[in-house]
Amino acid sequence: MKVEITIAALEEKFIIRNLLELCQHDSSEFTSQNIGDSGLFDYPYLDHYWTDQNRYPFLIRVEHKLAGFVLVQKIDEPAMYSITELFILRKYRQQGLGEVVAHQIFDMFPGRWRVRQEIENARAQSFWRKVIARYTNNRYQETKDKV
Repeated sequence: MKVEITIAALEEKFIIRNLLELCQHDSSEFTSQNIGDSGLFDYPYLDHYWTDQNRYPFLIRVEHKLAGFVLVQKIDEPAMYSITELFILRKYRQQGLGEVVAHQIFDMFPGRWRVRQEIENARAQSFWRKVIARYTNNRYQETKDKV
């Protein structure tokens, strides 16, 4: 499987906007977000990924076919990064793509990372525990945010 992770150009923002709708639809069972009156979820921070030097939008392709996206944010000094969104189209899930993408993104941004999931999303928690454990050789700390 040939995986390409490329920074999304401004002209490709519409692609991430479209994929974000699918992503938010998938995660809506775990969040309090409602769909808007226009039939879209909307993502209020999307434009920031092309105007804020601490945000990085990436498109994911498999064999040159669009397969998802990942949004990364630098959140404080010294360098700490966060994957704010990782979305893989259902067609490509359960094939190891998410792990490949996460590991490549971790390699692109050396330093500390914070990876969050919704408390109700057991599948995401399991995925990230596995991915991070493999990447760090089980050297990571898991915490729960205070509500």
